[in-house]
Amino acid sequence: MISFHGIANMPRQVFFRSAVLVALLIVLVSVACGRDNNGFDLSGSLVPADQIHLGGPPRDGIPSIDRPEFIAAADADFLADTDRVLGLARDGQARAYPIAIMNWHEVVNDRVGEESVAVTYCPLCGTGMAFVSDAGGRQLSFGVSGLLYNSDVLLYDRGTESLWSQLLMQAVAGPLKGERLTPVPLVHTSWGAWKVERPDTKVLSTETGFRRDYGQDPYAGYAGNSEVYFPVSASSRRFHPKERVLGLAVDGRFKAYAFSELSRTGHEEISDSFAGLDLKIRFDRTAESARAFDANGGELAGVSGFWFAWFAFHPETEVFSADKADVD
Repeated sequence: MISFHGIANMPRQVFFRSAVLVALLIVLVSVACGRDNNGFDLSGSLVPADQIHLGGPPRDGIPSIDRPEFIAAADADFLADTDRVLGLARDGQARAYPIAIMNWHEVVNDRVGEESVAVTYCPLCGTGMAFVSDAGGRQLSFGVSGLLYNSDVLLYDRGTESLWSQLLMQAVAGPLKGERLTPVPLVHTSWGAWKVERPDTKVLSTETGFRRDYGQDPYAGYAGNSEVYFPVSASSRRFHPKERVLGLAVDGRFKAYAFSELSRTGHEEISDSFAGLDLKIRFDRTAESARAFDANGGELAGVSGFWFAWFAFHPETEVFSADKADVD
């Protein structure tokens, strides 16, 4: 017999091994939750309420890390150089958030210097994004709602129970509906590359206060197949659904830099113009990371994620082509 308590404490991919199992579990969870959208009020939502789906676990079934502990890079012996991390450099400090931990928690409510920062990761969309934890005149603490829109995690803030779309960077339902989050640059890269760039980095510890097997990848195989487990509002076959892209949003315009196109240029730095900005796109093929910098060398808060997710939210996106690249 399937235990709902067991489901609530496991990431989605553990039991989403096939479309049939997905459908079955959504039904089971819907019954257990009383079909109440995990207790959130979707009335007047900025996105179609019928496109918000139960992801499996109830709210906080995937627990956020609210009191993160960090260790020195030299002590992070659980990480191999090829392991994936989200790297944050802010206020003179550097931190690495291993994907092996983020897969199980999706949100770290952190504090860097005097600033509260939420580091978020959606395994289904491959999107790591960090935000200043202030909006609407409030300091926010985020949790995982258990709901999805366009297959992407909907966060919620514990103060008002507003729902926040990670990729839209906006509250889509609740008292803070319409408020926006301020993103901060976060690089999705390899541990080997990040510790070379920032040898002073601290690393999120596996001592999270929760019992999870951080040596197990609950999403193993997901990034390599073409299956998208939840409905999305728009799709494109231009690239493989799980092709990794760097997505930029500037003044209401959007552009995607597919890693396959960046690789075709044969260069690690590509000049580009977008939305009135002169950009440098730095691509590290070995570390599988891409970042965007303005003419003054300032890093833009881009989004590294799967093509299907970027396109679902931004079907009007422009797309970088290696054939038109400026690599001089």
